[in-house]
Amino acid sequence: MTSTATEAWKELAEREAPTPAARGGAGAPCAERIADPGEASAEALAMARELGLSITVADILHRAGRAPDDATRRFLDPRLSHLTSPDAMADREASAERIARAVLAGERIAVFGDYDCDGITATAIMTGALRAMSGQVVPLLATRAEGSYGLSAPALERVLRACPTLLITCDCGSSDHERLAAARAAGIDCVVIDHHLVPADPLPAIAFLNPHRADCGFPYKGLASCGLALSLLAAVRKKLGSSLDLRPYLDLVAIGTVADVAPLTGDNRALVRAGLGVLQTGPRPGLRALAALANLDLGRGASAEDVAFRIAPRLNAPGRLGDPDISLELLLTQDSVTASALAATVEQAQMKRRAIQDEMLAAALAEIERAGFERDPAIVVARQGFHPGVVGIVAGRLTARFGKPTIVIALEGAKGRGSVRGPSGARLHDALVRCSAELVGFGGHQAAAGVEVRADRVEALRAAWCDAFRALDLPAGAGLATAHARLDDRDDPAAVARDLERLEPCGEGNRAAHVLVAGAAVRSARNLKGHLKLELTVARREIACFGFEQGELASRLAGGRVDVVGRLRRDAWRGGDAVEIRIEHIAAVD
Repeated sequence: MTSTATEAWKELAEREAPTPAARGGAGAPCAERIADPGEASAEALAMARELGLSITVADILHRAGRAPDDATRRFLDPRLSHLTSPDAMADREASAERIARAVLAGERIAVFGDYDCDGITATAIMTGALRAMSGQVVPLLATRAEGSYGLSAPALERVLRACPTLLITCDCGSSDHERLAAARAAGIDCVVIDHHLVPADPLPAIAFLNPHRADCGFPYKGLASCGLALSLLAAVRKKLGSSLDLRPYLDLVAIGTVADVAPLTGDNRALVRAGLGVLQTGPRPGLRALAALANLDLGRGASAEDVAFRIAPRLNAPGRLGDPDISLELLLTQDSVTASALAATVEQAQMKRRAIQDEMLAAALAEIERAGFERDPAIVVARQGFHPGVVGIVAGRLTARFGKPTIVIALEGAKGRGSVRGPSGARLHDALVRCSAELVGFGGHQAAAGVEVRADRVEALRAAWCDAFRALDLPAGAGLATAHARLDDRDDPAAVARDLERLEPCGEGNRAAHVLVAGAAVRSARNLKGHLKLELTVARREIACFGFEQGELASRLAGGRVDVVGRLRRDAWRGGDAVEIRIEHIAAVD
């Protein structure tokens, strides 16, 4: 494997979002055994024939409860024509009416977004499309230095200095009642686009787009703010009688949706699948430049995983460390020279973020080992000097390593901010409710959350967090890789890899399938710069495998037989019908 390929795999393994599964730690020893899901059933064989699929992938679909019906066909081939009608979305009509009126009158429109990927992409979509329809737009983003998340008081001051008559918030605003009321008092109409939890108190805005509103009849609740922004723009375009093609903005919808860990089901599945297609054509100079620095060939096609671990972390990096505006400029620029310069700046932020992350992770691991926290049902690590913009990444890495719900807190004097991550099935929000007496505040959902805590309450929080997960038992097998199906000997592995691509995009709500290759002979086993590289023979076919930070296993596996569970995919580096497995779990067999 080339060094470039190795680095690509390593980068994919640096989980930036809530971690769906743990491998048992870097360089984890061989498992004693791996459960075999067994052969494909007669029903799975029938599904394979009816849908024209490999037996292995038909078995995966059958075990997931799917049948060879129209719903499964739509799942395998999601299209924009399948999108839910937005007519029942509360305030969509009122929002479109007010925005169209502002565009026609030449009013100054402030578009204010949060500093994460969803907020940045939603702001870029809204700004770019409104400008293309002759809107006078001033884009602004929240920053960690000035008010942190949402429409804070310092953020409102920046909005007021822009002198708009209309404010559109993207990925924030649902809980910003006081600042929205102040904006209204200053003569600014407010349209809120958000997908976070909705408080009971009415929002002082002329329109509020959020599918989680109790009175919103739009049935699909999973849209991220970038998807909501695109839907609203379709209504604005209609009001203005514009012929603007909104499909070129789907690349940003795909990035924001995947990065925000929104469910890749229903409408999001169709939007992200189409957006990845737009991303492949590479019309946006900033993303082309950024992908080049990430060693990502967009022309070959990008997956949701590429977005999650190679594009989104880079767009998030400037905002984690300070100023997110660079990422917004990168997405909006149409000049390739400017794009290259901005992408280089973003890459520098990414490298700096990685260095900070590695230092924080090493310190956290040392503290966990010293204090014996790995023996607890859940983990809390807090330290003065931790960077608040990187705690989420470190929490995710610790969760991946130990398979336990984890809080990592950056302390600054007497207070601290932290991020919460957990293995699949961990009910993080429920646990935080049980810990609320020890917190200044918290927010988020069951898959990821954030907390504020006083430094003198960290020990009490640790005790409450552990007690919470003694009461809230993790689901059986949480944090362990499991096989969704066995690679059927009758299948060509290359055909299985192609069929698995039809299950994309994979992520939240549609986890990537793990395939078991049982009893494969190990032709070669190498320790490649700390990573495990295997060449297997199964049913007279050759399959390569790659195990991140599992190189120490090479000498123990050479010449034997193994069971391997992992992601099967086409090997882009060797080409042709070559396939490779990204190892999630491995066991030597007699």
